[in-house]
Formats: sequence, structure tokens, C-alpha cells
Amino acid sequence: MAEPQSPKQDTAEPRESSLLYPRNPAAPQEWYRAMVEEGVVMARPGVASAASREAVDTVFRHPEMFTSDFGLDLGNIRPLIPLSVDPPSHSKYRKLLDPLFAPRKMDQQEEDITRRVNHFIDSFIDRGECDFSEEFAEPFPSSVFLGLMGLPWEELTTFIRFRDGILRPQVIDPDAMFDIEKRRAVGRATGLEIYEYFGGILDERERQPADDILSHFVNAEVGGEKLSREEILDICFLFLIAGLDTVSDSLTCFYAFLAQHPSHRQQIVDHPDLIASAVEELLRWESPVAGVPRVSKTDCTVAGVDLPAGTGINVSVGAANVDPAVFPDAFEVRFDRATNPHVAFGGGIHRCLGSHLARRELRVTLREWHRRIPDYGLKPDHEELEYEPGLRHVNHLTLAWPAPG
Repeated sequence: MAEPQSPKQDTAEPRESSLLYPRNPAAPQEWYRAMVEEGVVMARPGVASAASREAVDTVFRHPEMFTSDFGLDLGNIRPLIPLSVDPPSHSKYRKLLDPLFAPRKMDQQEEDITRRVNHFIDSFIDRGECDFSEEFAEPFPSSVFLGLMGLPWEELTTFIRFRDGILRPQVIDPDAMFDIEKRRAVGRATGLEIYEYFGGILDERERQPADDILSHFVNAEVGGEKLSREEILDICFLFLIAGLDTVSDSLTCFYAFLAQHPSHRQQIVDHPDLIASAVEELLRWESPVAGVPRVSKTDCTVAGVDLPAGTGINVSVGAANVDPAVFPDAFEVRFDRATNPHVAFGGGIHRCLGSHLARRELRVTLREWHRRIPDYGLKPDHEELEYEPGLRHVNHLTLAWPAPG
């Protein structure tokens, strides 16, 4: 892949484009195709999208040129650790955090995740239908997070409210959908609640440690020094917003696809051994996290386009995941794909910390759901699905199946 370069005389001028938002968010892949063909898409001066796999890899692999530390406003009052931290500090935090989410650690969570999946399925299976978004996709990842943190089921509604306040503030204040100041006000208020909440839990863990991640943080050291209270709170803040929503979004997109493609659904039912590769393919095709922000630190060239220092860059993983240069059959959904080098979890040093946990949650869900509810589809008269952009998800995805008995 191309290295970032200083601007040259023969490079292309930045190409302004109308390819800002997909005309059909339910099926953005054709929009992605057009973006990939441009490589780097200019929304307006100073704002760009890296769309081709070449461009995306260039940005992800060169944090010395493209920073993640630029004041991301999600209700936080300090940078989120390790998402908004550049090298060399980033490396010391990942050295501490990566082992907590390693595949072997996730093996230990398998039984608990399986139990939680079935807990939610039990609540609606006999009814023959459910609002999958609200009754499964939204609460399930939050419940897994509670288990990791050593917190009780009773805190589930609190965590979902925290998530909504940061990522879906219109749920708390409908005016926040279109009023940026009201959106920020909800985010700031929720952010302060999150810091206060975790501060109280950390006080408890200092007095009485438990076998959970929060107790681990209280006693953890980075570079020979214990984590400060602020560092722990900044890690917890990121864990909450990253761990609670992206799996929810993925699940709604996955099940909307499977409900509308019965042959693919039947493959999972008939061949459960395909589930791991099906998860990877659906991550590639649906790419719920459509883009990741970066800012160029110096004048540079990406995929033949000159970008001045300070350019805000949306790294479009959705577009990169259908780039024919990497996937010759990019617009076919194949659960038997032998290799699948998608970038749904990002790339480079900032690659998603919780990717192994997310995969485990998605695999267990597909396994247990299709074992218990193999024959399902969209509820009649629910064919028009409402997709939200950004963190792409389906609102009120309603599924139906033959009721048992």
C-alpha cells in the first residue's frame, strides 16, 4: 500500500464529490462502490473520506501522520483511552488492556455469554415474534458488559440509558436529533453521570476487590506506575460506549440481512460450522461502523490526492470492505469465503480492542438463535426497514417465526 508522501506536482487535486451520504442506507454497497472508485472523496475543503482499501490502509497504518487525538466530543472531558491516544502512550495502554480481551480470556466468557443469549430468547420465543432491536440486540451486549465488570443484572437499564445519552441523545431529548446544542447538552450531562457512576464503583473495589476488570484496573500498573483514577475512568468511559453499541448495531444489520435472505439463513441452520465465517462475511458486508475519524498532522498524499495538514478524514471501512482490489467477488455474500481480510474492526495500532469479545458475542448469538429459532423472517407488513446512518443499525427490527407447539 502507498506510504504517505509529501505533496508532489503531478498528484491529483482533491476531488470534491456529492458522495456524502448513501441514498439507500439499507443497501449502501453501491454507494461504497462509487466511493472506492474515487479513492479519496472530498466532502468540502478540509474534510475528506478515505474510501479505497489503499487509502484506508494508508491512514490506519501511519499514526505518525494521522492522529486520533483531536478532542472527540462524546460527553467525555478528557481523551478516551486508548482510542484517542497516539503513540508512544497508546502502546503502554494496549499492553495492559489487550490481554484482558485475548481469545483465551474470551473462552472463559463462553458459558456466561451463552447463558445471557438464552435468557433473552426465553423471554420471547413462545410469543412467535419480537422487536429484535429492543428485546435482544440492545440489551444483550450491555448484559455481557455487566458480567465483565462484575456488576449485577439490575444495572442493565442504567447502562442502556448511559449508551443512549452518548450515542442516541434523541432518545432522551427528541429535540437533540436536529439541535446540535441540545445534543451536546445531553452528552455532557450523561458523561458526568458516567464518570460519577464508575467513580463510586471504583471506590467500592478499592475497599473490597472482586474478580473482575474494575478490580484489575485499581491495582494495574503501566510503565511501572499505577493507573491514576482519571486514567481508569477514561478507560471505563470508552469501554461503555464502544462495548455497548457496536455489537447491538451489528446484530440488527446481521438479522435484517438473514431475515431477507432465507438461503443464507438456511446455510447457518444446516451447517453450524459456517457460523464463524458467516460472522466475518456479515461484518464485511454490513460494516455497521461505517467510518472512523482521523486528522492529518502534516501535508500528505493519500491514494494520489494531496491533503493539507489539519484535514479531517473519515476512514470509510464500509467502502474498503467492498473494494474489488481486495475482494474480486466483493459484491457477493459468501459464507464459505476462505480468506476475509476485512477492516470492520479498523486497522493499525488502533484496531478494535474488543474485537475478540465482539466476535464471540456474535458467534454465540447466531449459534444459539438458529438452534432454537431456525425458521424466521420479517414480520408481515414490516418489510420497510428503518436504518440509521453513522453507527448503522435498524430501528425496531421485528422478526416473526412459528410459535412452538
